[in-house]
Amino acid sequence: MFKKTTLAASLAVASALLLSTSVGMASGTTRTETATAPAKASAVGKPRAVNYARMRPEALAEHLIFNTDSYDLAQPTQEGTTGRDRLTQDETQKICSELAYKRKDIDGKTAEKIQALAEATIKYPEGGIKLGDWKKGRELAWSGFGFRTAHNPDRHGPGREPGANCYNCHQLAEDRMGGTLGPSLTGFGKLRGSSPEMLKYAYDVIYNPHVYFACTSMPRMGANGVMTQEQIQDVLAYLFDPASPVNK
Repeated sequence: MFKKTTLAASLAVASALLLSTSVGMASGTTRTETATAPAKASAVGKPRAVNYARMRPEALAEHLIFNTDSYDLAQPTQEGTTGRDRLTQDETQKICSELAYKRKDIDGKTAEKIQALAEATIKYPEGGIKLGDWKKGRELAWSGFGFRTAHNPDRHGPGREPGANCYNCHQLAEDRMGGTLGPSLTGFGKLRGSSPEMLKYAYDVIYNPHVYFACTSMPRMGANGVMTQEQIQDVLAYLFDPASPVNK
């Protein structure tokens, strides 16, 4: 499973590699040095040049994205926010990105914090979790459409809803070829049953997987508004319904 990271986090890692082999070596600096503040006015009122050589890689990535007009931060996004909101990490992403950058394993206390943050985001359908339409769930699971932005943003509308993108990481049914980054979900309901506890577990994992797997790489489909409660229940039907190809 892969966690949802922002472009800022990705660029931070890339910048780390670049700086360690170029800027850092050329200047004799190390990646533990603090970032130079954004350009400040000098005594004569002119902005002072930013000293990139003294920036930590993650600070350089943040500067390039947010302070250089290299990205249209005001552009609207399908979820009703802006480009800046897209690239601004929340608390969970900041913690997990920092651990990944430092190549550190998550400790118990941090894991509990991440899981608590995740639990607070989960909202359940009125009347409880139920199985939806497995045929709709199948279409969602095998669709990667939605939420691209920049020069070619996806246009949502009737018949063009964002997909769940499950196939990118999971093998789901034997009638199609899925990904191998996450565990295979073939036979999911047949192997596990469909008790209320199992339905809740699967719903939670789709809505916000950090509630069970702190700093997982799986995206937070419900918490980030990519999927509605109804859509999640349709995907659950695809995973659990005995008539679904997943369980054949």
